[in-house]
Amino acid sequence: MSMRFDFDSETRRRLGYRLIDHIDAFFSSLPDRPVQLPAAERTYGALQDALPEIGEDAGKVFDELCREMMDKGFHVPSANYFGLMNPTPTYMGVLAEALVAALNPQLATLARSQLASKIEIQTLRWIGERVGWPGDFSGTFTTGGNEANFSGLALALATKFPDAIENGIASIGAPPVAYTSAEAHHSLDKSAGLLGIGRKALQRIPVTASLQLDVEKVENAIQKDRAAGKKPFCVIATAGTTNTGTVDDLVAISEVCRRHDFWLHVDGAYGASAIFSDKHRNLVSGIDLADSVTIDPHKWLAVPFAAGAILTCHPPILERAFAVAAPYMPKATGAKLPDNSGISTQWTRRMNSLKLWLTLRVHGRRAYEDLIDRHLILARRFADWVQSSPHFELAAPQVLPIVAFRLKSAHLDASQLTAAHNEIADSITSDGQRWISETKVNGASALRMMVISYLTEERHLDSLQQALAETIQQLHLPEKALP
Repeated sequence: MSMRFDFDSETRRRLGYRLIDHIDAFFSSLPDRPVQLPAAERTYGALQDALPEIGEDAGKVFDELCREMMDKGFHVPSANYFGLMNPTPTYMGVLAEALVAALNPQLATLARSQLASKIEIQTLRWIGERVGWPGDFSGTFTTGGNEANFSGLALALATKFPDAIENGIASIGAPPVAYTSAEAHHSLDKSAGLLGIGRKALQRIPVTASLQLDVEKVENAIQKDRAAGKKPFCVIATAGTTNTGTVDDLVAISEVCRRHDFWLHVDGAYGASAIFSDKHRNLVSGIDLADSVTIDPHKWLAVPFAAGAILTCHPPILERAFAVAAPYMPKATGAKLPDNSGISTQWTRRMNSLKLWLTLRVHGRRAYEDLIDRHLILARRFADWVQSSPHFELAAPQVLPIVAFRLKSAHLDASQLTAAHNEIADSITSDGQRWISETKVNGASALRMMVISYLTEERHLDSLQQALAETIQQLHLPEKALP
């Protein structure tokens, strides 16, 4: 086979059309496609193929790869996937990814990516306008919520301890402290460690009965830490926790931050997308009071991975935290728009914005209004079924399209409940048709489902409910524990 990379036009077109045919067949199958293979057919060992020294026929390899990945893959785009915040991608998002891969724009500087950078900045403006900040704001796309939360915490440090950027954490003179809820995302612990303040600097505060960050306990922790000579500087609120979709009281938390001159970062990787709904914007009321916000379009806005974003209403802080001068990075003459390399953790940067920009151009914001409303209606329907079930009860209030529920039995201890829930989840997922999971809600075992695909309909929920009801009858529970 030819070892040259430059295929001729006929070959490029033939392979491209073949890919579109495979993708089209896959998308057509998604309303009823199983999420994964049946349990007996799943394998997890490493592939052992030797490094190819000479290539094979491109069409043969392509067909084999598509067939294997579609037949044997784990398909989060399936309408029967009730798992984590992984959506069915919009088709315009898929086409946008192909175009970005082909054009390969480098977004480090405006001088080398004029239109691509302007499209990204415009997309960020659309998001920031929906946040509702009254003044200036700026931001950048990221690989996802992990990088965005890291960036938000970096912005907080750069604002409250500006000398630390050049001189390190030791220049702060005392241990810095940030606060978040016990239910907040693990990326915050990782970020605290990577930023050098240490994971123990992130204090996880207990939650209320509604699983929100307990504001009174935050106040108590602040007083205690200051008395111990520490320097609190930031609170991270969550708009849509992973376990339950809980939204912290953003207004009350903002008042704490204002009173103590703290930075308020809102991790809205999932739930902040509610800003695209006029009807349901109230779910994240107070998000405009944040100093910085994380949002992941590759969650509720249904674009392909990876697309996160960090936005702030303090634009100069972005350059304070991230800008580093380099002679080989050209500055566009007369440019007033920012260079991404100066406001981001990344240097070489993919165009992660086009999939959202193109989806919005083709479908418009109102398509997201409809998506968000339908997801909430379906989740409420499932929550109502749980509440009327003789076997299950809600483990948390249903706020966003996530339903956490558990067995209704006072006769199981914690380990028995966890084992029962895992048995249920294993049974539901064993045939590969659908996917739910076991998790912990405020330390206690629960089952978790969510509506995340724009293809999910009532019939998919009916099928899940029937499977749960049938599974209950097959559980190996102590006889007195059965409802």
